[in-house]
Order: sequence, then C-alpha cells, then structure tokens
Amino acid sequence: MRAAVGLCVLALWCALAVAPLEAQVVYPPVQRGTELVFPRDEGSHPAFKLEWWYVTGWLDDAAKASSGPRGFQVTFFRVRTGLGEDNPSAFAPRQVLFAHAALADPGERRLRHAQRSARAVFDLAYAREGAVDVRLDDWTIRDVGDGRYRTVVRGDDFQFDLMLQSTQPPMLQGERGFSRKGPDPRAASHYYSLPQLEVSGEIEVDGTTRTVTGQAWFDHEWSSDYVDERALGWDWLGINLHGRGALMAFQMRDKQGGARWASATLRAPSPEAGPSPDPSQSSAVEPATGAVQTFEREDVTWTVLDTWRSPRTGIEYPVRWRLRVGATTYRVEPLMLDAELDSRESTGVLYWEGPVRLLDDASGDELGRGFLELTGYGGKLDL
Repeated sequence: MRAAVGLCVLALWCALAVAPLEAQVVYPPVQRGTELVFPRDEGSHPAFKLEWWYVTGWLDDAAKASSGPRGFQVTFFRVRTGLGEDNPSAFAPRQVLFAHAALADPGERRLRHAQRSARAVFDLAYAREGAVDVRLDDWTIRDVGDGRYRTVVRGDDFQFDLMLQSTQPPMLQGERGFSRKGPDPRAASHYYSLPQLEVSGEIEVDGTTRTVTGQAWFDHEWSSDYVDERALGWDWLGINLHGRGALMAFQMRDKQGGARWASATLRAPSPEAGPSPDPSQSSAVEPATGAVQTFEREDVTWTVLDTWRSPRTGIEYPVRWRLRVGATTYRVEPLMLDAELDSRESTGVLYWEGPVRLLDDASGDELGRGFLELTGYGGKLDL
C-alpha cells in the first residue's frame, strides 16, 4: 500500500510540473455569521483552499512514570490545488493531502517525527465530508461514534493507535467560529476546538509497545485566505486547564516580528466538573463547562522570555513566553527545547511544536498543559 501511495505522490508532482495553465479557480470566502453544524462540519470542506485536523496531547505511561509524560501530535492537511478541476480522471490532482506526526519524549530529549503526502485518490488517500474521516496511506483519523475519534499513525521508529473521547461540546473560536487572522477580514478561517479529550491506547517506540492514557486537544480549521501578504507566521497555544477549562491564544506576526493580529478564547474552569474521569469509563453525560470568553488583539500580548537555536538549521525560536490574556498573565514553559519539525519533504515548512506547561506568572503554579506551535521563523510561511 505504501508503494501505491508513493507512486501516486510521484505522479502528482509530475502532473504539477507539466500541467498547463488553467482558468483561475474561485475559492469560497470564509463568511462571518456562518453557523457551524456538528457533526457535519467536522468533515471535509473540499471547496475551500486549505483545511486541517490537528490533535496534540500529553501521554502518561505507567511503565515509564519516572521519566515523565510524552507529548504527541498528528495533523492532516487537505489542499484544493486549483488544478485539474475539469479533468474527469480520478488521478487529476484536484485535492492533495499531507500529514505530520510527532512523539516528543522529554525524558530522552528526543523528538520522533514522520510525514506523508499524496493526492486524494480512490481509498488510499481521502478526506470525507459529513464527519471526521481522513486517510493518508496507513495514517487515519476518524469518528468512530459516541463522541470518540481514533487516530492511527505509523512512522519508521514510532507508532500510535489512540482513542480520543470527547468530554465537552465544541469551543467555537473567534466570533462563533469565524476566526480573523489579520486586519483584512478576508484573512480568516472557520475554526473550532475540542479541548479536554480523554486519551487511551497504545504507542510503540523502538519495537516496544506501551499502554498510555492522557489528555488531548483537537483543532479543525478551513479557509481560503488564511495568511495575508504582510504576515510572516504565527505563534499558537492550546492548553487544557486544570479543572476542565481551556485556553487558546495566537498571534500573527508581521515581517518585523511584531504582532499583526492576536486573539484568544478562554473556557473558564468549572468547579462543578470535579477531577478528570477515568478515560476507560465513557459517559453519555457531559461534565459542566465554564463560561466562554473571547479576547481581541488589544487584550492579548505575547512577550518573549527566552529562545532556543536549532543546531541543525540555525533558526532561533522563542520557546519561553509571558502571555497576557485580558487581566491575567501566564508563563509558558516548554518540556523540551529541541522540538523543531522539518516538513520540507511534504508541506515545505520548518517549525517548532512541542508540549508546554502553562504557569501562573506570579506564583509559578501550574495551571494547565498543552502545546505550543511557532511558524515563520525560518522565513515567510507560504500556505
């Protein structure tokens, strides 16, 4: 199967290299006021130019408790290329899929990662409409019912097969799912998150299989004009707060490194929710969630506290931050410094992405755990 997908990838790049110029494709804009409907909008939106399904989380392994938790991420991208729109062939490269995955082990100070890419073709690579169901060769993420999602990834030196149990309703980002990314309202995405996912399953590292549990965060975005021409890249944070709250914050940076745009969404911790349930015990009753508050650019400030320079690429990433959201100031601390991902073989992007702890800036108390993503530090991000 991998060989078949590999041939599809080779054929795709050949087609892109020799494809004649075609009429310009008109992609639908992201519209303010569009109501997101679930589970329909969890599936693919193939008319839009760009879409991704993105899961990050922390994993605990009882057999390896002394070395601490691991972080994991898997992202599936769908791109409408604008090529072959009128070509009836199933091999026309109308839709292309990419995927990245990583397993971060702070105890070993090692980041394992892998990537895939292929055109959407037959049952080898696809992103279905109507519900989460994305496949790229032997990598998958899909809705398996009862608020559960299963993701399977197989890299050269790691694998994981994880069940993600939803415990809360979707958290709509921005204006009820309309998330602006810059001063021009056309630079926007439809965006929602599923925080506080309970994780169970298995990972395999260097031939050893381990049973794991943990918490995860699921993002889904689709857009036709995500980054405006004056933006260089972004910094993004998704945190599962203790007490079942959630915090998402991002800033779009301009070419001088300043904040071109910023936003945040806070789902307040709920005192009625109590401790996290055993992930092996599913429940039809959703725990209570706190009120959701959205913060605009003037209420969100990112301040660099420390940087790390990659020994491989020489790129310097700001890995420690002071983050102000409204009247609250946090500190963002990475679990490991070397979390640079090189995806130049698929999406062509170098970026930093790793597990972080969110601390109260004054007391240093841990408030939550999640992931930090840093893009555009090796040059302008071109989506």
